[in-house]
Amino acid sequence: MCDPTCGSGSLLIKVADSAPNGLSIYGQEKDNATWALSRMNMILHGNETHDIRQGDTLSDPKFLKGEQLQTFDYFVANPPFSVKTWKNGFDKEYGRFDGFAEPPEKNGDYAFLLHMVKSLKSDGRGAVILPHGVLFRGNTEAAIREELIRRGLIKAIIGLPANLFYGTGIPACIIVIDKKEAANRTGIFMIDASKGFEKDGAKNRLRPRDMRKIIDTYLAGDDVERYARMVSLSEISDAKNNYNLNIPRYIDTSEPEDIQDLEAHLKGGIPNRDLDALGEYWDAFPNLRSELFRPLRQGYSELTVEPDQVAKVIEESEDVKAFTSSVSKSVEDWWSSHRAQLEAIDSQTRPQQLIEDLGDDLLEKFRGRPLISEYSVYEQLMSYWNDTMHDDVTLIVGAGWVDAAQPREARITGYDNKKKPKYESADLVFGTGVKAQRWVTDLIPPALIINRYFIEKKAELKRLTAGQEKASQELQEYIEEHAVEEELLWEAVNDDGGVKVGDVKKRLKEAKTDGAEADEIAGLNHVAKLFAVESAAKKEVKNLILNLDQKVLDYYAKLNEIDIYQLVVSDKWHSAIYSGIDREISAMKLTLVDRVARLGDRYHETVDDLQNLTASLGLKVMRHLEEMGVKR
Repeated sequence: MCDPTCGSGSLLIKVADSAPNGLSIYGQEKDNATWALSRMNMILHGNETHDIRQGDTLSDPKFLKGEQLQTFDYFVANPPFSVKTWKNGFDKEYGRFDGFAEPPEKNGDYAFLLHMVKSLKSDGRGAVILPHGVLFRGNTEAAIREELIRRGLIKAIIGLPANLFYGTGIPACIIVIDKKEAANRTGIFMIDASKGFEKDGAKNRLRPRDMRKIIDTYLAGDDVERYARMVSLSEISDAKNNYNLNIPRYIDTSEPEDIQDLEAHLKGGIPNRDLDALGEYWDAFPNLRSELFRPLRQGYSELTVEPDQVAKVIEESEDVKAFTSSVSKSVEDWWSSHRAQLEAIDSQTRPQQLIEDLGDDLLEKFRGRPLISEYSVYEQLMSYWNDTMHDDVTLIVGAGWVDAAQPREARITGYDNKKKPKYESADLVFGTGVKAQRWVTDLIPPALIINRYFIEKKAELKRLTAGQEKASQELQEYIEEHAVEEELLWEAVNDDGGVKVGDVKKRLKEAKTDGAEADEIAGLNHVAKLFAVESAAKKEVKNLILNLDQKVLDYYAKLNEIDIYQLVVSDKWHSAIYSGIDREISAMKLTLVDRVARLGDRYHETVDDLQNLTASLGLKVMRHLEEMGVKR
């Protein structure tokens, strides 16, 4: 496998890791520092037999057999977009443009693509990321594109979201080149994945669900409405399209228009066609439509409840409850079937293979299920894997279950300007300052220990915390009510608008010396007592937290493998993934609630109702004006 513009080598590494039988890696990189980084990455990721060479791919190709380019079984590449200086030093073609027009001097996209085509064996395959413009730009590039299509070299095109890559905001695409059976190719499979992404700061990012959907769709090769279709070469080459590969020409990704119904606005009622459009919900919840709507007249229905009650009806529907229970059971069955595999994680476990097993099976469990996309469920698993579970598994693979579960001392991450050490965030801290003991629990957070073994202490802490909050609230309310000007408590208020117990005691002592009124002294005494109650409550909470933290720290040493399986596999991993999938169910219900309530609100008042209301309000205004003496 070759990447003629390999950069730091991450693309090569990812592809090689995904190959079931491994791959020999070859690559070339122009920048010397990036080339060195690529070689280091290869070694760090176990690809010591790589062959990464330094030099400009177009003007100085390093993989040659005599005077010809060396050929490979596969290539992957993400070359720099639209390079305007690609011809600098270019003095030998190596047959790269044979049968094609020479790419334009000020744009190197097709120069890189034709280099890769020439570098493939007769049955080779590859994928390259290029700017979307290569699909439709004219002149010389149009001629090259037409020839590639005529030869059947392009197997698929995948449109990607805009603003995906650093350094450019333009949309890109993946062009899949496949020389095998190119002569018999009758169409190009197109996928429009431009809508599937997540905002990540200033850039867009493909989520795990987006990537998996692209892969599954490509491998299946089946048409998917508003997402993918096999486009015949005859359609691409006809007079209307003229070998233009711009994906929107062939795939319409626009959502159906939400049409306003004039008759419904005039006579009331919700158009049945709007309700029929929610057919997948009524198929999944057979009785829910009749619970929410009743016939009004031909072609129209009305809500059986007010729009603000729709959520309650849906939530309490037996059909919805049964659906939620069915989803929960599928998740439980999936997790139970992999529990033994998870508990068997050891030094021989391959984390990538583990997550592939989990992910593939979860997708299969939810494939074809109504309302809940298998990819949205898969996203919950993969997001948790990327955020937490991958690190957990890697830690267990390296240290074993028992050692991985033990707390470790927090590491020093740096020093401040006074040369005092800065520490990583700790889960358990005893003491203060540089002498404090700081413990990090990488695998099992203290909350899991508390929830399983110290539930009574947790309840006690909740009770004491509530008491502390109540004492603080009573103190704050009393101060807000009585700290008014010309009263003794006002003189204890500081510049920030707060009151400190020291100031209250000081003012109380002065008030007694100055012979202040008894009720004012009593008020200060009451504030002092409230401070004392709050202080005692805070002390109780602090002492209990310290005591509980110590018990938790001591308990880690008592854990055996069975305990750790329960804490990690069930309480941590399973709970987090299940909660994520449950959020998908909630989002699905919320979508239905929002649509039904919106339709109810839209047609709740007819035009006559609004006209009558306008007239009524107009009469009220006129009466008020007359009462004010204003005449028309």
